[in-house]
Order: sequence, then C-alpha cells, then structure tokens
Amino acid sequence: MSTPALRTIVTSVAIPKLKDQSLFKELGFINNEWTNKNVKETFSVTDPATDKEIGKLPDMGVKETKDAIQAASTAFKSWSQTTGKQRHDLLIKWYQAMMENQDDLATILTWENGKTLPEAKGEVAYAASFYEWFAEEAVRTYGTVIPNHLPNQRYLTIKQPVGVVGIITPWNFPAAMITRKVGAALAAGCTVVIKPGAETPYSALALCELATRVGIPAGVINVVPTEKHVADVGKELCTNPIVKKISFTGSTAVGKLLMAQSSSTMKKVSMELGGNASFIVFDDADITAAVDGIIACKFRGTGQTCVSANRIYVQKNIYKEFSTRLAEKVRQFQVGHGFDPKTTHGPLINGKGIEKVQRHVKDAVNKGAEILAGGKHLGGSFFEPTVLGKMSTDMCIHTEETFGPVAALFEFETENEVVELANNTPFGLASYFFSRDVGRCWKVAERLETGMVGVNTGIISSCYTPFGGVKESGLGREGSYMGVDDYINVKYISMGL
Repeated sequence: MSTPALRTIVTSVAIPKLKDQSLFKELGFINNEWTNKNVKETFSVTDPATDKEIGKLPDMGVKETKDAIQAASTAFKSWSQTTGKQRHDLLIKWYQAMMENQDDLATILTWENGKTLPEAKGEVAYAASFYEWFAEEAVRTYGTVIPNHLPNQRYLTIKQPVGVVGIITPWNFPAAMITRKVGAALAAGCTVVIKPGAETPYSALALCELATRVGIPAGVINVVPTEKHVADVGKELCTNPIVKKISFTGSTAVGKLLMAQSSSTMKKVSMELGGNASFIVFDDADITAAVDGIIACKFRGTGQTCVSANRIYVQKNIYKEFSTRLAEKVRQFQVGHGFDPKTTHGPLINGKGIEKVQRHVKDAVNKGAEILAGGKHLGGSFFEPTVLGKMSTDMCIHTEETFGPVAALFEFETENEVVELANNTPFGLASYFFSRDVGRCWKVAERLETGMVGVNTGIISSCYTPFGGVKESGLGREGSYMGVDDYINVKYISMGL
C-alpha cells in the first residue's frame, strides 16, 4: 500500500491558457511595485499533480519584510483617514474585478493547489464574496453613546483601525484565506503585509494585480513570498512593533509559536488553527442526506480543509446501511488532474500529505480497521478516496487530523456516549451531526464544544457567518458582522460640558 507504482497517475493534461497573462506574477508586491528587491535566492512552485515547475519567485526574507511593513505603515496614515464609503467603493470594485476574472483566477488556483477547476471556480466566488460583504461592513462600524450618570458629562465610544496587520495564510484555500482576512482589515481601515503559503503564492499575487487596477492605494496591500525564510519572516511580523495585529491560519503548533512571539509587543491576534472535527449520524437521521453531507464535508479539497470531518460516528442500528452506501459513492470518484473534466478529486498538496495519510491508514488497518473503499497510494501526490470501517479510539485518526481523503467510521450506541467522544479532544473548530429529532438537534448542538456546528448539513462556511474555533483551535472570528471587530480598537471618550 505504501509503495508508489508510478511517479504520478497523470500522463498528460492541457493547462488552460490565461485570458489575461498579466495576472500571473513572479515577483513580490511591495508598495504597489512588482519587485524582487534584488533578492538573488528563488524558490520553485510546482503543480502538485505532476510535480512540474510552474514558476519561480524571489525567496524574500527579513529585510524585504521590514520594507513591506514600512510601506504599510506609511500608507496607514492616509488609508486610515478614508471614509467607510470610500473603502466600500474600492472593495466592491475589487469584488467585481475578481468575478470578471473568475476563470483565470480559478486556473491559477487549480494549477498551484491541485483542486478541480469547478471547485476552484467555487472558491474564487466564495473568496470574492468577502470583499462584497466587508465593503458593506465598512460603512457600519458603529460607535455608541452611553447614558451619562453625571449631568455635565457625555460618554461615547468610537471604533478605529488597529494599524498595520501581518497576515499569514496556508495553501489549502489560496484565494479565500487572503480575502477573508484582507477584506475585514481594509474595511476597518488597516493596511496589510501578507505572507502566503509557499506552495500557492500565485493566487495572492493575482489578487494584488487586480487591487492595483481598481485603485487600492500604494502600500495598503503588500505580499512577501518566501519558502526558505518563512520562520524569519513570521518572526519579524510578530515582533516588529509597527505591526499591531497578526492574523494566522494554520497548525496549532505554529499558532502557539506566533502567539508567543506576538506577546513581546502585545499585539492583537486572531488564530484559526487545527481541527479534529466530529461528524455524528444518529439513527433517526435522513441517511441519504447524511451520506451527501459527509461527501461534501469530508472530501471537499481532497479532504484538505480544517473543517473536514475527521471522526465519523455512526449509530449502531444504521451503521451497516450507512457505511455501505457511503462506500458505494466513494468508489465512483475519479482521481486525476484538476484540469481533467472527468476528475472529481485532485492530488494532495505534496509528499508529506501522502505520508500522513498512508501512516493513518496503515495504523488503522494494523489495529483492526477494514478498508471499505480505496486505501491505495496511486503514485505521486495521489491517494484513493478511502472509507475505513471498524474504527476504534486507539487509532491515530481519532486524535490526529488526517488532512486527506479518508473517511473513518466509528460505531456508537448512545447520545451521551457520542457527545463525550466528540468532545474528547483539545481541538474545537467544527462539528457536525444529522438527526430529525428537533429536541436532540438543540441539545447536541449546545453540548458540542466547538466554535461551529453543522446540523443536518456538511457545509457551514460563508461570508455571512462567523468562522472560528474554541479550545486549541484558535481565537477570534472571521466573516460575518463580527469579522471586522478583530481589526478595530474601541476608544472611549468622556466629554465634560
């Protein structure tokens, strides 16, 4: 199972040509300039489906990060003084530019990330929606008037942008992870320095090209690409006193490190960290809907999402029927290059992803699990979408996030038992369950220790709703009317008459 038969299952695929080739940038973006800052080091970005090089970017470090921070600091002086309406208008233009270039942005995204082209187009639309949403929030950062207890005093609060924001994003949503943070930051009046995932930097750079076209001022958005110097760049963002906030999406271990570094200057932080999502199917559930929910939740992005179901608990009375129907559907998936129209699921991002999936499957099988579908490494970064049955809590999958296309099924008997199992983790990002008992729906939703709960649905993310976790899955909320709050300082003003 662990020995690849081929380097990759992809023999040939046509890479679509961009309608607008100028969206593909191979330089950093600092103060509205496309530049390598005379950096001689470069790093390669590869297509995860073929391992072929897409292009090279300057491998920037601390010096270039400081330059970007200074540019953002200078721009903040004027950007923070713009009106909410002015920021609204620019964000709406940026949203429209993204939708007008949806096909090209999706092509870049599929090429560097590997997800299928239809899924990439969906991500671009989802990503753009954050600019539209936060454009509307820009004009609604209301203050308050507080009733006074002294006749000659008046009390009020106003909201002001925190300042320069350091943004560190992962590779699994190359466009949406940028816009969800940048949209809120710009709406609040902040400026940003972005360190995108080294595996998928081209989507971030394409968004910067569109930003210049719609008139976002110089220095408001900056991107520092790096691979070798990622730790140094992250440390500079966290410890530089000019930067007033860090927004990070990634692993809990790295999030803790960045929080510790940020404490030296008492920065605001928002952290969207690791998960170990439970997905519960009660015996009164609509089984067809639950199977569809698992497929949408577990296998989107080939299982490489932080809210992907990791532990799937199925009540004993329906376990056999549910597992059989899920395995039948999963066997119909077509693995291949994201640009192949027949492909339903693309590759994992790299060899490390494959190694973890292989380790989890092997551990489960060695401890008594059975493979109901898939289970094989197909070469390169491809792994068969897999369903495992007869899972037990001593297996790695129960405590570690797989981040791959493996649906692990655990049998349970009672509601109290499964809620205890679901909560028995240091993580608390997302959870899901299916039931047609309205009383149970309320009770279980309230008892699950996660920041987000999907009830009778496997898809929970949107620009309109708050995204974030509890416990070791992070701090803060992104999206929704709450999303701007992390980029705002509340100032209380006491006025004597």
